[in-house]
Amino acid sequence: MSILEESFSSIHKKLKDKDVKVTELVDASYERIKEVDEKVQAFLTLNEEEARQHAEKLDQAIQNDEANNVLFGLPAGIKDNIVTNGLRTTCASQLLANFEPVHNATVMDKLHAQETVTVGKLNMDEFAMGSSNENSGFQTTRNPWNVEYVPGGSSGGSAAAVAAGEVAFALGSDTGGSIRQPASYCGVVGLKPTYGRVSRFGLVAFASSLDQIGPLTRTVEDNAYVLREIAGHCRKDSTSADVEVPDYLSSLKQDVKGLRIAVPKEYLGEGVHEDVKKHVLDALKVLEDQGATWEEVSLPHSQYAVAAYYLLASSEASANLARFDGVRYGVRSENANNLIDMYKETRSQGFGDEVKRRIMLGTFALSSGYYDAYYKKAQKVRTLIKQDFDQILNDYDVVIGPTAPTTAFKVGEKINDPLTMYANDILTIPVNLAGVPAISVPCGFSEGLPVGLQIISKPFAEGTVYRVAHAYEQATEHHKAKPEL
Repeated sequence: MSILEESFSSIHKKLKDKDVKVTELVDASYERIKEVDEKVQAFLTLNEEEARQHAEKLDQAIQNDEANNVLFGLPAGIKDNIVTNGLRTTCASQLLANFEPVHNATVMDKLHAQETVTVGKLNMDEFAMGSSNENSGFQTTRNPWNVEYVPGGSSGGSAAAVAAGEVAFALGSDTGGSIRQPASYCGVVGLKPTYGRVSRFGLVAFASSLDQIGPLTRTVEDNAYVLREIAGHCRKDSTSADVEVPDYLSSLKQDVKGLRIAVPKEYLGEGVHEDVKKHVLDALKVLEDQGATWEEVSLPHSQYAVAAYYLLASSEASANLARFDGVRYGVRSENANNLIDMYKETRSQGFGDEVKRRIMLGTFALSSGYYDAYYKKAQKVRTLIKQDFDQILNDYDVVIGPTAPTTAFKVGEKINDPLTMYANDILTIPVNLAGVPAISVPCGFSEGLPVGLQIISKPFAEGTVYRVAHAYEQATEHHKAKPEL
């Protein structure tokens, strides 16, 4: 087994005991990337020279007994919409193919404070718009379990890199399921924190009221270690919540005896594959055997979530992406004769089809005469969806269901059918609209492809989410399975 596939606490003990060096961890990461990334195509930019220099400094710190935190020296992959000072950040768009930020995202400063090593930047759907990674402006990342299949999106590169053993952990962003759905497809653990729990400063915005950064790891415990370090209030982010960050590791010590689980009938209804449904029911039985109880409930407005989400997210995207015009940063068209032509040519050449589709949809929804009929109505539906969750989570500790209605689909299978692609996020989108935390953990396989279990709780109750996820993980073996590349 590769050293990178061991638990964070195991790696940390070996570092403290001087049985392994940070340079060896970084070597293992780059060796694995060279071995498998031609097939997986998870990375857009590697940070090899700087990473190795950083690793050498950390080895000296180990000699001085300064390796005092669990994330110390761990090789990390970063989704390419999180800005990294001096390291190319493209959002997987040709429009930003030459963009090198001059500052760090808050989460990067927090990781650097813990002395993690940034291995490189990971592929994604362009500007985080997509559910398959096929919308990248550079390459299509493949699912490590079967490279003919998609890894999910938009954080497909992050999930694939963790599943393929290329990094110890990765950061992704989740706007409508973009951490949890690829985590489900790739058989890893992915958490979307409560909106405001992790600073969005330095995250290139897609939909500002929905975006949230979160960790992807191999185990629930490792996930809790990462969240503990990246969470917290940030003055640079006006939406950051000034709420105390608990020690999530203590939640993992609690059992689930007496815990009340709600299972929405809508989450196991039409469109959910029978194998997926079976694995979710099996997971509920595992939790039941540990003393939890579950009941079927209803989230009646979840049927409107996809329509509301794509109106709201596209509206916010149309405003956020107006800044990419060729004037201040990114690629500029050289064919224009005047300012207006420069705008048009730059955006026409730089943006992909899906980004253009969402900008046009959002601009339409916000336009005079249509605002009330579309955007305002979608906001009202969002409120109803949030009220559904509030009501259920007053009576139950967690809501459980599948992360995605099916396992991963083949590359090219759905890319020309946007509506089918959008419907793929039907089980994850309501969580973003409500702003609550949710995690995806592996719960089985269907025809050789992973199935994900989604666990949802009330705002800032990530500890409860981890508690249930860890209890389930410890009672099963699914998270130990590894793809053969």
